[in-house]
Amino acid sequence: MQKVELLSPAGNFEKLKIALAYGADAVYGGVSHFSLRIRSGKEFTYESFQEAIEYTHSKNKKIYVTINGFPFNNQIKLLGEHIAKMAVMKPDAFIVSTPGVVKLCKQIAPQIPIHLSTQANVLNYLDAEVYYEMGVERIIAAREVSLKDLIKIKEYLPKLEIEIFVHGSMCFAYSGRCLISSVQSGRVPNRGSCANDCRFDYTLYAENPDNGTLFKIEQDEAGTHIMNAKDMNMSAHVDEILKSGVIDSLKIEGRTKSPYYAAVTARTYRAAIDDYFAKTYDAKKYEDELNTTKNRGFSDAYLVQRPYEKEDTQNLETAMSEGSYEVSGLVLEDGEHFMCKYTTLPNSEIEMIMPMKSSVEAVENELGKIYHRDGKWYIMFYQIITNTDKILESVHSGYMLPIKLPGMLPAFTIMRQKS
Repeated sequence: MQKVELLSPAGNFEKLKIALAYGADAVYGGVSHFSLRIRSGKEFTYESFQEAIEYTHSKNKKIYVTINGFPFNNQIKLLGEHIAKMAVMKPDAFIVSTPGVVKLCKQIAPQIPIHLSTQANVLNYLDAEVYYEMGVERIIAAREVSLKDLIKIKEYLPKLEIEIFVHGSMCFAYSGRCLISSVQSGRVPNRGSCANDCRFDYTLYAENPDNGTLFKIEQDEAGTHIMNAKDMNMSAHVDEILKSGVIDSLKIEGRTKSPYYAAVTARTYRAAIDDYFAKTYDAKKYEDELNTTKNRGFSDAYLVQRPYEKEDTQNLETAMSEGSYEVSGLVLEDGEHFMCKYTTLPNSEIEMIMPMKSSVEAVENELGKIYHRDGKWYIMFYQIITNTDKILESVHSGYMLPIKLPGMLPAFTIMRQKS
C-alpha cells in the first residue's frame, strides 16, 4: 500500500512547528509576494522562511512554497527575482497556478519540483496531461472534482501525483474565482487579499415593479448569510480515499487559522490515516475532535457526490460558529512554561492535547498536578506563578508573561477547556 502524505498549512513559524509536531508529513506556506494568502505570508520574511525550511528539513519532513498568485505584466520581472530567491533556499516544491509561471519556474529553477495549485481547476486527464507534459509533478485537484475522475486521471497518468483538499474553508465561487471582494472592498481574491465578503450578513429585498414597494427578506434580525459555504470535512471518507489507491497527498486548508486548528486538524487526520492502515478506523472519533475547532458547520464537499447533488453545503445562520472547546494555553518550547490564551483559575481541571509520540510523567507539587484519567491528560494549578515569581489569583488571555508549569510538558502542548 502506498504511503499517503499529510500536508498542513504553515501560516507562520509557530504554526509550522505545531503542524509538524502534531503529525503532518509536510507543510506549505510562503512570504506575501505572489501568494494567495497575503495576510499569512506577511508572517514570514525571506530570512525567517529560510529558517523554516531548515527547521522542516531537520525533522526529515517537506515544505512547499506557495507562488500561486496571478501576476500582471508589470510584476513578471519581480516574480522572476522572487522565484530565484526562493529556489536558493531549496524548498521541496513550488506551488504554482498558471502555465506561464510553470514555464518561468522551469526556466529559472529547473531543479525545484512544480505542484499545480487547485486554482488551475484541473478536473480531467486532458488538462492534467498538458501540465504533466510541461513538467508538473503533482496536481492539486480542483475542489469540485470527484474521486471517480481522479481515479481516471491516475489511470491515464500513473506517474502524476495527485493531491486533494480534505479539510478547511470552501469558497462560494468556483475554486476561488470570485469578484465579490473586489467589487465591495477593492481586495482581489486571486491576488491573495480576499476579504471573505461571502461570510458577511446581507439584507435582501423583493421589489414590486408596479409600485416600487420593497419587502425585506429576513432569516433573522441580522439578515441572511446567503453566500456562506460550510467548511469541508472529509474525515469520514479518509478510508474511502485511501482505498482508491490514487491519492498521494491529503491537504488541510487554513494558513490564516489558529495554532489550535493547526494542531487538531493535523493530529486528527494523522490518526485517521494511521487508523486506516491499522484497521481501527473510527469516523465518529475524528468528527468529535474536529468539532472542537471553530467552523462554519461541516460538509463532505464534492469528492464523493457531484455539486448539484448536494443540499447541505451552506450555513445560512452564522459566519463562524464557536468550537466546543476554548484554548486555555500553549506550552512554550522550553517545556517549563505556558502562555495563557483564555481565563485560567487555580483548582480548575484543564484537558491537554499533545504532539505525536509525546512522553509525559504524572507529577504533583506546590504549583499543581499533571495527571492521567480515562485515556486523557489533565493539568490543575494550585498556584499561578509567572516566570518572574509573581503570584496571580488568575490569568487571562493577553497576559504577556509565561506561567510556570508543575512539571515538564512537551513543547506545543495545548491546554483546552469546554466552552
